[in-house]
Amino acid sequence: MAIPVSQAWTVATYVIKQKLAGRKRYPLVLMLEPLFRCNLACAGCGKIQYPAHILKAELTPEECFKAVEECGVPMVSIPGGEPLLHPRMPEIVQGLIDRKKYVYMCTNALLLKEKLHLFKPSKYLSFSVHVDGEKEHHDFGVCREGGHDIAMEGVRAAVAAGFRVTTNTTLFDGADPNSVRRHFDQLMEAGVDSMMISPGYTYDKAPDQKHFLGRARSRKLFRALLSNRKKRWQFNANPIFLEFLMGKRELTCTPWGMPTFSIFGWQKPCYLLQDGYADTFQELLDEVDWANYGTESGNPRCANCMVHSGYEASGVNYTFGSLKGLIATAKAMFGGLYEDPDAQKLLNDWKPTNHGQLVQIGSGILSAESERVNHSESLVAGD
Repeated sequence: MAIPVSQAWTVATYVIKQKLAGRKRYPLVLMLEPLFRCNLACAGCGKIQYPAHILKAELTPEECFKAVEECGVPMVSIPGGEPLLHPRMPEIVQGLIDRKKYVYMCTNALLLKEKLHLFKPSKYLSFSVHVDGEKEHHDFGVCREGGHDIAMEGVRAAVAAGFRVTTNTTLFDGADPNSVRRHFDQLMEAGVDSMMISPGYTYDKAPDQKHFLGRARSRKLFRALLSNRKKRWQFNANPIFLEFLMGKRELTCTPWGMPTFSIFGWQKPCYLLQDGYADTFQELLDEVDWANYGTESGNPRCANCMVHSGYEASGVNYTFGSLKGLIATAKAMFGGLYEDPDAQKLLNDWKPTNHGQLVQIGSGILSAESERVNHSESLVAGD
């Protein structure tokens, strides 16, 4: 099973309790950002565009635990930045495990192999490794030659050490679904438990604005990619969300489902947009005018968004919203190979796109001082 039975049961009982309590807005996963600095400079990233003094800042373990307890989620995703650059990340992860939270520690895996000894395998912990396709596509996406090989070394090392490993693949315009399907095979062969996929979001600050997908192109790509799927492929995603990506279902954005907490506080309204910050989670729920967000709102910044942080919780909400939702989800889980001759024709006729030159983030973004901090804290955390 793509998601461990204990985790699926914990999430199901949590959501049912929210429904029985009559809560229309409830969090499912906390996006916990202990730091923004990173050892990559991806052209499609909008999370590391800060001056050096911000990139040096980080949350304490105590601040992380308080945020988790405040919103009461069963699952915590730790993105960034690169979390393994945080000198107290093992302490943060263990503290969350002690609280019986299911933790997805996101990483580009450049440091994973050398830092594995700082963590203990647990049913509550998954390393979520960012791998954006086969070698050429991944290295293009992260703007680093050899990044794919290092990431896959980290994946194999973590699997061999007994850790649960999932992957996170973000797809941009020009992605070749035939290549991505080969990538799925490679991940399964490497021992990955399950895979998460999502179209990239158009961050205003991202240096490369040319390769973000619109909704129509997203649906075409994901229909070709996820139809006629192989039984061995395991996805770390709600099946209703995957159907949404394929254009088989409409969902309404639920940005409160995956709230974000960082060094600035609770981010309004979601992980992808920055319209200010709240001091408390309840303040976030109460102060944001949620009708102003999501595709149906007419907000141009939301027009093309189909990202998991906005719509994965929507899929879960649909699953437990009615008997119809439960039946649809069960049908997708146990029989959803989605045979589709027209989608196969899309695959057969797909013409790969030439990426062109890598779009690098300028050296002014990751200053020499920031690079020095990254290196020194890597030594503190891992050696």
